[in-house]
Amino acid sequence: MSQRKSTYEKGKKDQVPQLSEDDMRSARDASTLRLEETKRARNFSLLVCFFFQILGAATTCYVALHPNLRSVTGKYFDEELSRKLCEANSSVIVPKTKPSSPSASEEEAATTAAKNRARSKRKSFIPSHPLSFPHFLHLHRHLHKPLSVSLEDHHISSPPSPPSSHPSPFKNSIWVNPNSPRASRLRQRSSDSRYARLALLAASLDSSDPTDPSISAVLASFGSAATVQDAVIVLNSMSNSHNAVLALRWFQRKIDREVVLYNVTLKVLRKSKDLVGAEGLWGEMLEKGIKPDNVTFTTMISCARFCNKPEKAVEWFEKMPEFGCHPDDITYSAMIDAYGRLNNVEMALELYDRARAEKWRLDPVTFATVIRVYGISGNFDGALNVYEEMKALGAKPNLVIYNTLLDAMGRARRPWQVKTIYREMCSKGLAPNRATYSALLRAYAKARYAEDALDVYRQMRKEMELDIILYNMLLSMCADVGSVDEAVKIFNEMKELSNACKPDSWSYSAMITAYSCSGKVSEAESMLNEMSEAGYQPNIFVLTSLIQCYGKAGRTDSIVKAFDKLLGWGIKPDDRLCGCLLNVVAQTATEELGKIIGCIERGNTQLGSLVNLLVDEACDNDTVRQEAVLLFHNVSSEVKRAYSNCLIDLCVNLNHLERACVLLDLAIQLEIYTDLQSRSATQWSLYVKGLSHGAALTALHVWMNDLAKSLQNGENLPPLLGIFTGHGKHKYSEKGLASVFQSHLREICAPFHEAPDKAGWFLTTQLAAESWLESRNSSYKVAA
Repeated sequence: MSQRKSTYEKGKKDQVPQLSEDDMRSARDASTLRLEETKRARNFSLLVCFFFQILGAATTCYVALHPNLRSVTGKYFDEELSRKLCEANSSVIVPKTKPSSPSASEEEAATTAAKNRARSKRKSFIPSHPLSFPHFLHLHRHLHKPLSVSLEDHHISSPPSPPSSHPSPFKNSIWVNPNSPRASRLRQRSSDSRYARLALLAASLDSSDPTDPSISAVLASFGSAATVQDAVIVLNSMSNSHNAVLALRWFQRKIDREVVLYNVTLKVLRKSKDLVGAEGLWGEMLEKGIKPDNVTFTTMISCARFCNKPEKAVEWFEKMPEFGCHPDDITYSAMIDAYGRLNNVEMALELYDRARAEKWRLDPVTFATVIRVYGISGNFDGALNVYEEMKALGAKPNLVIYNTLLDAMGRARRPWQVKTIYREMCSKGLAPNRATYSALLRAYAKARYAEDALDVYRQMRKEMELDIILYNMLLSMCADVGSVDEAVKIFNEMKELSNACKPDSWSYSAMITAYSCSGKVSEAESMLNEMSEAGYQPNIFVLTSLIQCYGKAGRTDSIVKAFDKLLGWGIKPDDRLCGCLLNVVAQTATEELGKIIGCIERGNTQLGSLVNLLVDEACDNDTVRQEAVLLFHNVSSEVKRAYSNCLIDLCVNLNHLERACVLLDLAIQLEIYTDLQSRSATQWSLYVKGLSHGAALTALHVWMNDLAKSLQNGENLPPLLGIFTGHGKHKYSEKGLASVFQSHLREICAPFHEAPDKAGWFLTTQLAAESWLESRNSSYKVAA
């Protein structure tokens, strides 16, 4: 064993290299250098951990250590990563130097320089580079997940240095422990804390008694140190307009900037919609000789606008030049709304055009007003253009704008666009409100989109309670489209609701109209009795519907009794009631005509005289024409078309076709009927939509005669000829105009056929029309 040991020691001794003295000195220096680097690496690691503790990291600190710490091992140790971190540290750590004071003596300066030189011999591990602290934040973020870290992606090895012309915001920053008393004192002196205290003070003023002592007691905390900023914050945060005026008085005794104080107080009055108080402050300003500025006028104008006093807004706007104030875009925006509310369409649109040209800032309320102005004036395409311009400018439409646009398209009777706009509104995440549903109901009811209107009604029932106006609107729509069963359901539902939604006179009138349109006489009479028992006296609209119902049922005596009852109640027959009697007389048998004509004569003497002339076969057409001219000049424009339809129907029913043509020609001359015929190179057309059955058939015969005359004069017919009847039906008619025309065209063997791809159109070709016109029976000719 000793032999083996001596052999081992001998071998080991042979393996030890013989070093020179220089080699030994180099080895000792390398060992010393490695030891110093190890110490610096330990200090750096501790420094990184210190900064992560400041950041409040609640997880393991993944720090790659210096490569020389070979004895350190662990899951997160990576030699390549540690090398990069060490290089990054070397690039951001610079010697910390303290600049000498300019006023220091030369001796102190020399001492300071010596200390700096001594300090520069060793590297400081407290980074003084302006970006060093953010750099550590950067390292902390990206070292949180060590397995996915990539230093090269974030350029840690070469951080940029800031420009010398822009000092770092961190240069004079001091980190303060948020839990220390010093942090609490700093927070109390911050601007946010000051604003919060003043807001609480404003809340105390709002709840104080409206007396000078109470307000002064609350504001006593200011002493004599109140500033303009304090006054503005306090007054602007208040909502009690009366107490705000008292607070204004207190601040006026402390601060000289009175116009600013008045403007802020006026905004509080605007917030409270106190136009009277605002006008009082205005008068006070003038008495004191304080000149109002643009802010004053803008606040007064917007206050009048919020109080729904657009005429007052116009008055303030017109006063601005007297005080040397010039409106800005905010003022003009408010005035567009004010003029629109006053229905001064010309001025509102003039300002809007100027706003577009000068690119003013317009708020959504102003856009909504312009859309409404266009809708009221009948320029519905203009309303759509404003909407599109608003979106092009980047303005975001709100619910008010969508509701206004829906209402405008409802007025235009464009239910298809109503659907498109409503879908777009919902896609923007805007929830419909009562105004939205009301606009939809009005639009669909006017256009007689019964299913869509009822769908809106069912959706409304799930989300909110309907009011009496919406219920009555639904009942009227059901009466117009003949949905009697739906009307009955809605009416019965109204009976079970609160008193606010109980059926009223309009509700009963709509139900009687619905029954009358369907010819249900007994139900209409029962509803009339129920209406009287509910304490509502039947009005002229109810009796008009009831007379129409009796006419459809052929109950002439009941018509006379209802008319006598109307006169007995002191109700004066109007043009609509007389029009209803005209409609009835056009459907009445010849032997019963005298009874209905007697009612017409008692309602309108001139109308009764014309009807008697139409019935008299011996009367000449010139006399009929002259009497008709006098009648149409004396009746309202709303009933002229209805009167003309009924008078022509009466002539057709009496087989007085020539007189029917005279009345049709007169109606065209008086522009009661417009654009009945049109001609182009490819098609000649007749438009009879909106005419009664007799008037439409009379127009057809006149058109046929015109075609025959064109052929006789050598004119060539176009390749296509068409008749447009529409595809709806009149609410008091069993048949639509299209079905009546289809039957009549078959009766006279006319070659017109209903177009499968164009609803309401009857078409024929040139050859078929020419052949038929040449061979048609002379009995169907109507004198021109």
